[in-house]
Amino acid sequence: MNNKIVLKIKKTDDALDLPLPKYMSSGAAGMDLYAKVKEDVIIKPGEIKLIETGIMIQLPEGYEAQIRPRSGLALKNGITMLNSPGTIDSDYRGEIKLIIINLGKSDFIVKRGLRIAQMIINKVELPEILEVSKLDDTERGENGFGHTGL
Repeated sequence: MNNKIVLKIKKTDDALDLPLPKYMSSGAAGMDLYAKVKEDVIIKPGEIKLIETGIMIQLPEGYEAQIRPRSGLALKNGITMLNSPGTIDSDYRGEIKLIIINLGKSDFIVKRGLRIAQMIINKVELPEILEVSKLDDTERGENGFGHTGL
């Protein structure tokens, strides 16, 4: 029995030369997304840029796409995303765009076709929302933000 979902992807007219998102290994959870820039984009340290990917997706209802930074770019260059993970809802049909920030110490150059982020597909549960006057007690209670120590 095949339980795979179908992710429909449409390229923008100016991204036909770019690859489709791609899993880079057999065990990869995320597929790489490529930068669609007309010319090199320089992101200076501390600077934020919007980078287009050239793709639009159609997810089945009940699924989302999470857009995350690539760990190698984060470690080696300080390149990450401000809204990480970014969520693409199943009813969104616009181009996927990335809010990239350079937290590194040097300029970072985004070239056309650079593997700039990754996309993970997840099932989403939409619970019934019930307002209550009291929540069940637990051993942890309201303790958070490092309550277990280092």
